[in-house]
Amino acid sequence: MNTPVTIIGAGLGGLTLARVLHVHGIPSEVHEAEASPTSRLQGGMLDIHDYNGQLALEAAGLMDEFRGIVLEGRQALRVLDTDGTVLFERGDDGTGGRPEAQRGDLRRMLLDSLPEGTVHWGRKVVGARTLGDGRHEVTFDDGSTVVAGLLVGADGAWSRIRPLLTDVVPGYSGTSIVETYLYDADTRHAAVAKTVGGGSMFGAGTTEGIGINAHRESGDTLHAYVELGKPLEWFDAIDFSDAEAAKAAIVAEFGDWSPELTALITESDVAPIHRPAFALPFGLRWNRVPGVTLLGDAAHLALANGEGANLAMLDGAELGKALAARPDDVEAALAEYEHAMFVRCETPIEEDFLLESIFGENIPEQVLNMFEERKG
Repeated sequence: MNTPVTIIGAGLGGLTLARVLHVHGIPSEVHEAEASPTSRLQGGMLDIHDYNGQLALEAAGLMDEFRGIVLEGRQALRVLDTDGTVLFERGDDGTGGRPEAQRGDLRRMLLDSLPEGTVHWGRKVVGARTLGDGRHEVTFDDGSTVVAGLLVGADGAWSRIRPLLTDVVPGYSGTSIVETYLYDADTRHAAVAKTVGGGSMFGAGTTEGIGINAHRESGDTLHAYVELGKPLEWFDAIDFSDAEAAKAAIVAEFGDWSPELTALITESDVAPIHRPAFALPFGLRWNRVPGVTLLGDAAHLALANGEGANLAMLDGAELGKALAARPDDVEAALAEYEHAMFVRCETPIEEDFLLESIFGENIPEQVLNMFEERKG
């Protein structure tokens, strides 16, 4: 390849692409809107799966580094009924296929694996246009531009590169996640910490669109994800800058739930954070446009299911490998990558396989029934 690959977005997918390209001797430049690697928190825990995310890390030559950031014990799992009854519990013996790491640690690992200067910070994209001959011009908010011979949109849900390929935009799913954090949990929130356990906890009854889930993160932090199926207008009526009022509005929807579970809302050390869940249409495809493609949420934003980051990393790795295999025929490489990505995203993981990967072979019938009832 004669010119560097221009990647928009320094998330896990874009950085995995840059790393795999580097492994194969192909230069890239990554443009990221954030001012620096530490300008904002990078989210919570991620379980990196042996059937997609870990394959990407292997292609990037980073499995040893990944093992060094895995948080031991975090594959422990509990499922609780709404009254606090433990329906399922499994410890972490280190043999599971979904080791957990902090998103920020994963990103730092990928950044450290790239040549200095690969990522250009404070480069917020405001638009992109086609110049012809497979070239595209990207404009940043400071008025500067870059012309890309090969452009990759790895810039997430509201991608500025996606309009070069399709006019489809994400739509609200009807469900939102409200995040809370409890710090120094074992000493300041001991009862809640005991309820969550050592890893992940799912608190879910049989009603679809309502649940309280939590992770034990590093530094004795509990990070909760409260699921509520409500229209955006319902959340707009809540003043999330008023922590206590927001907690009261959210917890009121869980009136008959165990106080050990609702304490993940009421005892939060921060104001609840509203995260509306948007998604692109399932099976979205576009016609091949020379010189540009997408990966991760920019290409196939879906509802949170534990696969998003893993798929973004796999997209990055597969695109990098395709370009390395066809350095003299970029369009063939992009067509091959996109076809495989479309098929991958349109092929749901078999439910039996997914449940076994989470719960193991012996899944209690009550847990299976609960998930069936929530699906309707």
